[in-house]
Amino acid sequence: MKTVVIKDDDLSYAVDAVLRGGLVAVPTDTVYGLAGNGLDANVVAKIYEVKDRPAVKPLIMLVPNLDVAETVCAEIPEAARLLADAFWPGPLTIVLRRRDTVPDIVTAGGGTVGVRCPNHPKTLTFLHLAGIPVAAPSANTTDMPSPKSADEVLSYFDGKIDCVIDGGRCMIGLESTIVDLTAEPYKILRLGALPEEEILRVLNPTR
Repeated sequence: MKTVVIKDDDLSYAVDAVLRGGLVAVPTDTVYGLAGNGLDANVVAKIYEVKDRPAVKPLIMLVPNLDVAETVCAEIPEAARLLADAFWPGPLTIVLRRRDTVPDIVTAGGGTVGVRCPNHPKTLTFLHLAGIPVAAPSANTTDMPSPKSADEVLSYFDGKIDCVIDGGRCMIGLESTIVDLTAEPYKILRLGALPEEEILRVLNPTR
């Protein structure tokens, strides 16, 4: 397989690739992600295989907005809407109850799914054009550093994935913060680029 590097703004090749079951590396504000159709269990299995990722580790879904998030989340509570309004697009992954449309392999059999809207113009365009939620862990092999450039992605996956959208070097270079809103009170599952103080400011404005 020849891995195509897309440097211009024409993303039609990448969109076609993901819609026919291929894998596409995409830039985000945090790190590059390895994206595939999140509603297709066979595609998601390819992500795990290419990354050499343990099946017990769930994947997050990238979405362009809350409307697409609603296709994979059973409900969008007010807390999620507040956080999305404040931090999407941005480095925040929100964990919510999943819909049955989400394959078990995405969530490692769990009842929740993480969704994020990344802050990168090319990937937002890609997500809008594709019209589907994409499963997208970081575009690295397991236990290796997360890539911050297209060249770093190629060092892992050249010849193994369909294409890389070259969006330059990632602005943040640190994974997103993951907040679980199915817990009461909310729970930080991974502290990343967004400080917990910012989440607390939105969810508990009187404190």
